[in-house]
Amino acid sequence: MQPQYFIGVDGGGTRCRVKLTDQVGTQLAQCIGGSANIYSNFEQAMQTVMQLIDQALLEANLPSAALTQTSVVLGLAGANVQSAKRKAQAYPQSFNTYQVYSDVEIACIGAHLTQPGAVLIIGTGSQGVYWDSQQFHCIGGWGMTISDQGSGAQLGLSAVRLALQAHQDLLSQTLFTQQIMANFSHSPEQLLKWSCQATPADWGQFAPVVFAHADTDKHARALIRQTAREISTMLDYLTCNNDIPVALMGGLAEPILRWLPTTLQAKVVPPQEDALTGARLLAGSPIANAQRAS
Repeated sequence: MQPQYFIGVDGGGTRCRVKLTDQVGTQLAQCIGGSANIYSNFEQAMQTVMQLIDQALLEANLPSAALTQTSVVLGLAGANVQSAKRKAQAYPQSFNTYQVYSDVEIACIGAHLTQPGAVLIIGTGSQGVYWDSQQFHCIGGWGMTISDQGSGAQLGLSAVRLALQAHQDLLSQTLFTQQIMANFSHSPEQLLKWSCQATPADWGQFAPVVFAHADTDKHARALIRQTAREISTMLDYLTCNNDIPVALMGGLAEPILRWLPTTLQAKVVPPQEDALTGARLLAGSPIANAQRAS
């Protein structure tokens, strides 16, 4: 039986969005809820997703029986971890069709409207993927400790480390390094205590400070250039050495662009649509059966 309705789910680490459409793409409902990271908290994430899907049906005045006529694609944070993805794919459900992807994969499909292309998300963390029209090829997304190069969290960590070195006169102190240390009352001991509890988002709060000083401070400029090199390495891979377009997303996407090599800047394009649209396209087209590259 051909599906009568389509649901796209964009589940991130902060919020989850669900859109319900009919066969011609008319939006019937859209709902927003909390976090949906299936690696960090599987049960909570899936509960959030299913509750939002029920809410979407309710807002569209559709009975619960309509689920058997609905094609559903979940794009979820944490689905780059294959064990978590398999668990989500096996989750009990009664949909017409049901597929699980990562949130970066649906963002890629939305950005290029199913055509070959890539996305690199550089916010607190970093993760990228390119779609070759048959398979997804993913990089990153493994967390700040072992991954997330070119990210706001890594840039913030580097900035704090440098500021501490300057505070100890291992490097020259500048207004930039002093501004960083002022957050800890210029006390390495306070910094130590804070760092033991700091999250990636906590480290990432210092990334805007680095960009703010990059044109006038040699330390900040060196940090930005290092971040640009890390991002360039990922972009070289994602664009197949400049053969396909890439969309940059996340908080660092706009400020880092001018620091990238001009050859890579020329390959950066604005996303055509968002991740929810990508999920909807996967739910309603033959590419929904595509498999991730191993």
